Amino acid sequence: MPGGSLRSGGAGGAPRRLLPHEWFAQRILAVVSGQRPVHSLLGLTVGQAYDQLVELAPTGPLGERLRPVLRQCGRFHPGPGVIEAFARIATGERVSALAFRLEQGADLRWRCAAVEIRGPRPWGSSRVAVVS
Repeated sequence: MPGGSLRSGGAGGAPRRLLPHEWFAQRILAVVSGQRPVHSLLGLTVGQAYDQLVELAPTGPLGERLRPVLRQCGRFHPGPGVIEAFARIATGERVSALAFRLEQGADLRWRCAAVEIRGPRPWGSSRVAVVS
C-alpha cells in the first residue's frame, strides 16, 4: 500500500511511515533498475506512466551491476490531490535525476501519472533515458 511502508527514523529513532512520494520513488527505482518487474506497478499508474516505465526498465538480464541508491527525495504540491516529486539516484559515483507526478484519485489512492529520468543510467539498457 503506498505510504504504508516503514522507514528507520535514524539513530535510535522510531520507524515512520513513508510519505507517498517516498514510497513511489523506491518502487520506481526498483523497476527502472530491474530489481522489480514493471507489472509490480500495474494499477498504481494512470495515463502514460506505465508505458514510460516499460521504456525505462532494462530489457536484458541484470548481470553484475552496481545497485542504485535513492539519495534524496522531495516534493511540491501544485494543487490539491497532486504531488510533483523528484529524487536523486546514485549509482557508484554517478548521479541521475528522477522526476514523477502523483495524482490522487476519487478513492484517495495515489497513482503515478508521469515518470522521467535524466542523467546516466548505468543500471539499465542503453536506450535513451528521457521519457516524457
